[in-house]
Amino acid sequence: MQKRTLGHRGLEVSALGLGCMGLNFGYGSGISKEESIKLIRHAFDLGVTFFDTAETYGPFTNEEIVGEALQPIRDQVVIATKFGFQEGVATQGLDSRPERIRQVAEASLKRLRTDRIDLFYQHRVDPSVPMEEVAGAVKDLIAEGKVRHFGLSEASVPSICKAHAVQPVTALQSEYSLFWREPEQEILPTLDALGIGFVPFAPLGRGFLTGKIDESTAFADNDMRKSVPRFTEENRKANHALVTLISGIAQEKKATPAQVALAWLLAQKPWIVPIPGTTKTSRLEENLGGTALELTPTDLANIERATSEMTLHGDRYSPAMQRYVDNQ
Repeated sequence: MQKRTLGHRGLEVSALGLGCMGLNFGYGSGISKEESIKLIRHAFDLGVTFFDTAETYGPFTNEEIVGEALQPIRDQVVIATKFGFQEGVATQGLDSRPERIRQVAEASLKRLRTDRIDLFYQHRVDPSVPMEEVAGAVKDLIAEGKVRHFGLSEASVPSICKAHAVQPVTALQSEYSLFWREPEQEILPTLDALGIGFVPFAPLGRGFLTGKIDESTAFADNDMRKSVPRFTEENRKANHALVTLISGIAQEKKATPAQVALAWLLAQKPWIVPIPGTTKTSRLEENLGGTALELTPTDLANIERATSEMTLHGDRYSPAMQRYVDNQ
């Protein structure tokens, strides 16, 4: 597995990480604890050293699964987790008060069975708490050795700059893929200038770019995609041209659409580390194959030209989650 460095503070991780949320949260019922632990350890055996979780995934149970799975190999991996919601429940609203940040850190350390959090993200920007106070709270935890690196998730450029001035930000985690390219406008140039790494979540467009989802796909009631405008039947049908494009390139490269989508992301910047998630061993192995796929400058130019002529339909968040988008 290739390695990459997030930011200018020396955090080295595998070129692809594993987003663990979907093991038990967000995309239906998930899989059992035993199956989750087996998949996480298999990912490590295949070279993955970067694992992403959060207190709100469950809440709490995802951190417990990750902690148990990685405990035997703790010193060989990088664990990222997050704070920022009231009582760890996203539907209850935001809470990034310094005292709450410390509470989350202490509780996460126990659930993760570790003495330090490698990368501690603010899950969503809290407009009621000055970013300088948030960064200051994490800075204190870093000084105490309980946290190694500070991260932000879905933060705007002003928020990133405010945080970075108090405690250097190692990584930003936000959605980015061929299905959502807004970060290219302002976020990527800012990260490049400040020396901050980028961790795209939903790098496969929440599964859409794999080609396994079409207008006939039925989502379970507890699958977040059921409430996302982008995944209405009408929009899935309208956006299928993007899948057709990726599938055509995959066929030429003797690869899969997922591998093409991940290879495209990896080709954008050397400090980008996507974190695709899965509950299936076969998909895990397929995704990791994307690190070995090389897209030539001609391939990338063809993708750019074709996608520039496409209009993608549907918002990426439900109205309930859209309120957490950082507009500061």
